[in-house]
Amino acid sequence: MAAAIVYGTPPHNLVDVPTGALQVSPILPGSMALESLAEASLDEAVVSAPPGTAERDYVLAQALRVLKPGGRLTAFAAKDKGGSRLKKSLEAFGCEVFEESRKHNRICTVERPETVAGLDAVLAKGAPQQMGQLWSQPGVFSWDRVDPGSALLLASLPPLKGRGADFGAGIGILALTVLASPDVKSLVLVDVDRRAVEAATRNVTDPRATILWADVRQAGLTDLDFVVMNPPFHDGGAEDRALGVAFIETAAKALRKGGSCWLTANRHLPYERPLAAAFSKVELRAEAGGYKIYEARK
Repeated sequence: MAAAIVYGTPPHNLVDVPTGALQVSPILPGSMALESLAEASLDEAVVSAPPGTAERDYVLAQALRVLKPGGRLTAFAAKDKGGSRLKKSLEAFGCEVFEESRKHNRICTVERPETVAGLDAVLAKGAPQQMGQLWSQPGVFSWDRVDPGSALLLASLPPLKGRGADFGAGIGILALTVLASPDVKSLVLVDVDRRAVEAATRNVTDPRATILWADVRQAGLTDLDFVVMNPPFHDGGAEDRALGVAFIETAAKALRKGGSCWLTANRHLPYERPLAAAFSKVELRAEAGGYKIYEARK
């Protein structure tokens, strides 16, 4: 077992990552779950701190939990993505913090104290939890509510049939509606976030469903009758329209001829051109609240 962990992918030359450090980010498929590591078992941790408060504090708490007393934690974040609050978060755990600024990031270094203040409460707040009837976790996309784009897609979807996939499935909200159709033979839920996959596994128990922790672009699905999706356009906190375009192109490759893709998107995102390039027919099915629903046929 490595004596160090790294959470995320630090930019080149920003911080030193120990050789052989074990990757524990939930959005890098195949990584180890930070929660599975033993308490006080590691010497060093490097954390690319997430922007959300509950998620960030939970990750910092988990990193402190697995470090030996005196172990070194280096945490960093862009100043406008939670970096300005890192020092305060670490001080709340009883840590003495050395802080520096570099390349628009705040970098905080601490030694794990013998006793970490408030650890259990922070771990409980950031852990998987039930939101109504569904399981979710802070850090998952729209973790505590149905986002308006998905809500509009749910209201617009007709009953589907055949073999399908839900790209960027999250905790399984779209999948539950799709599987309400008895004509659906199978549905593959794909998401890059292990936390979403674990929640979806608890939420979607229909035997027709298969749930994959994978990058949609590398899932290798083919010959599908339909795809439903709410493509992400924030990759690591920065808007990346190319990611949405990649979802569209991957859906087209995964569908059989005549298969359909149902897509929700923010109104300002210019998906019309990549949809027209990848599909033979594209129709706008709904538009409301700043979102658009398209049906595209291969």
